[in-house]
Amino acid sequence: MSVNLTPNAIPTIVAGEMNSKPLVQVLDVKLIPNSKQQERYRILLSDAVSSQHAMLATQLNDRVRTGRVKQGSVVQLIDYICSPIQNRKIVVVLNMETIVPDCEIIGNPKLFVDTGLSTQGALPNNNVQNSSRSNNDNYHLPPQNAISNLQSFRPTVLTPYQPPPLYKSHGAILRNDAPARVIPITALNPYQGRWAIKARVTAKGDLRRYNNARGDGKVFSFDILDSDGGEIRVTCFNAVVDRFYDAIEVGRVYLISKGSLKPAQKNFNHLKNEWEILLDLTSTVELCPDEDGSIPRQHFSFRPISDIESVENNSILDVVGVVTSVNPSVPILRKNGMETQRRILNLKDSSGRSVELTLWGEFCNREGQQLQEMVEAGLSPILAVKAGKVNDFSGKSVGTISATQLFINPDFSEAHSLRSWFDRGGKDSASLSISKDIIYGGPRNDVRKTVSQIKDEGLGRSDKPDWITVGATISFIKVDTFCYTACPLMIGDRQCNKKVTRSGNTKWQCDRCNQEFEECDYRYLLQAQILDHTGISWVTAFQESGEEILGYSAKELYLLKYEQQDDEKFEGIIKSRLFKQFVFRLKIKEELYGDEQRVKVTVVKADKVNYSSESSYTLDSISTFLRH
Repeated sequence: MSVNLTPNAIPTIVAGEMNSKPLVQVLDVKLIPNSKQQERYRILLSDAVSSQHAMLATQLNDRVRTGRVKQGSVVQLIDYICSPIQNRKIVVVLNMETIVPDCEIIGNPKLFVDTGLSTQGALPNNNVQNSSRSNNDNYHLPPQNAISNLQSFRPTVLTPYQPPPLYKSHGAILRNDAPARVIPITALNPYQGRWAIKARVTAKGDLRRYNNARGDGKVFSFDILDSDGGEIRVTCFNAVVDRFYDAIEVGRVYLISKGSLKPAQKNFNHLKNEWEILLDLTSTVELCPDEDGSIPRQHFSFRPISDIESVENNSILDVVGVVTSVNPSVPILRKNGMETQRRILNLKDSSGRSVELTLWGEFCNREGQQLQEMVEAGLSPILAVKAGKVNDFSGKSVGTISATQLFINPDFSEAHSLRSWFDRGGKDSASLSISKDIIYGGPRNDVRKTVSQIKDEGLGRSDKPDWITVGATISFIKVDTFCYTACPLMIGDRQCNKKVTRSGNTKWQCDRCNQEFEECDYRYLLQAQILDHTGISWVTAFQESGEEILGYSAKELYLLKYEQQDDEKFEGIIKSRLFKQFVFRLKIKEELYGDEQRVKVTVVKADKVNYSSESSYTLDSISTFLRH
């Protein structure tokens, strides 16, 4: 790895100039012998030309013990002082960060001799690479009484450095006061001194509070994009949050400088950049006018829905599709006791696949409600999802996270192409859902069957389930056990969903989670009969498919039947769904009930009949029959 150390860092440090945070290399680390009070380490620092001994403050001892600071390490000095002790300059490092843990020795540094002090007792100006390999450790140590003086000097180490009166006259300071050069985001690296970037904020995260071994704190992040297409995340902690949180607005352009770079935390950062920017109290964020519009509003890397089938779990991606259905928003209680909202909708595109998109939290009430109203009005909006998270539980689906952004009917080429495809016939084309584990063991194409073929062909009796599509009518709905009370707590990114029971008059108890809570969830366990011109079959519909059949959430019907006891209205809703036609996607699998094997038919999807596409299917079937 090529590393550029800060030029003239050692002479600047020895001169007492504290204006920068130099990048230097550790040539040697030694434990000071005969230190009677506390363990202390001496290090030898280099700027590739000169070297200088320094003492580590005791609060940094763990850096040596854990191997974060060792021979060859490249470090950035954050806070340090240099004081004369017995005609020598002693550097004490108060804070530093390891940039490169292990690196070859850079340059041919020699021990620096400060000509401004007496050379009595000074170390010889030998080649450092030779002297650092000497077996005589005491050769590099200051006299013992100097160490004793350093112990008594310790309170001064903790005192903020006060520059001399002529501090402002130093040339180096004047050069550092010059404006930083604006560079592309892709050119950022942790070895640069002064830099500035001009970029647009494309996303702003929520303000989060945390508690760890260091105490309470708060943090927020925002993503920025520059005119070259480079993206990077910027993070602020604690007092820096107070300074910048209200000032940052999505869509505005800012000039950002005096931040530090750290490796990106890929578990939380989806951007294609190996670095993140960390702002501190010396950082500057200046609002810029968006005069030429050279910085794009957003950057997308869209994937077709068919590609999501092979994407790894927890991957972050962009997707655009036509919204074909929107389910009601339902309350969900997380395991920490906080309630949130969840809403599920379906997207399809020209790849021949559709996928479920789960909206969480405020997305349900903002974009989710708008999409529901548009779909109910007969519209089919285009939805672009920026930074959706892939989930492989029960098939592949996409969910929102804090960094997700949703764009309804956006004005860009991919959305226009999708709209054109949908209006020219794509709305009537068949698409196979990749959600609800329909892709595992099921055929890649939409296999159409009749109800009688379920029994006649022995479907579901092999090792893997059979997946079919059936056009049928609902003839009967069992209402005494149409839903159950379920645990709303989240276990990781999944809901518990186990049946819960009353604990007292107001609370519910989950034996699996061993917790009580005020509100439970209500989930469909709907049993119904479907029939077509060939036969009849019992089917079971769970949550989403139950909502598709009845048109209400399980909670609404549960409260209507058991809390409000409005039997007349409840029965009216059930009767209104009888003899309605649907296109059912079914999973058929033989399961063991007690000592008996039974074939279970589960409704995976219940779509309202599209008479145009059904007519096309019927005509194709007739043509096929006539040809044979």
